[in-house]
Amino acid sequence: MAIHALFSGLISDENDQVVETEQVGSEMFYVVNDAGFRHYISSEDVDRQVLKTFTDQIEGNEDFLSEQAASMLGQDDIFTVAILKNQMQNIDQNLESIFKTGIPEEVRSYLGMMGLSIKINYHGEVTEINYPSRGDDE
Repeated sequence: MAIHALFSGLISDENDQVVETEQVGSEMFYVVNDAGFRHYISSEDVDRQVLKTFTDQIEGNEDFLSEQAASMLGQDDIFTVAILKNQMQNIDQNLESIFKTGIPEEVRSYLGMMGLSIKINYHGEVTEINYPSRGDDE
């Protein structure tokens, strides 16, 4: 049961309307307005679909990604690279802690400004993810 909607504000429906979030009891839901009928979709179900897409892209690229992340941090020594690689290889364990703590509002805002957007249908299926893009000179 999700207590946080991880991608609140970044999810829209198939009609490009931003999906609301609402708490029912202790669980968070994304609410898709379908011509006045409000579909309540467990935020955890949607968030897990999105995170699985992210982790699928990381899988098999841990070496490259850990080197790039260490370089971006300005700490491209072998120890930092090894730590980052280990974190990426054990990402499933780290995801559970994200569900407990949520993603800070500032991070969600930054992701939105960078171009991350997610579309779902009224069944709660992720139909599209638009990732932040890099310019040609980056």
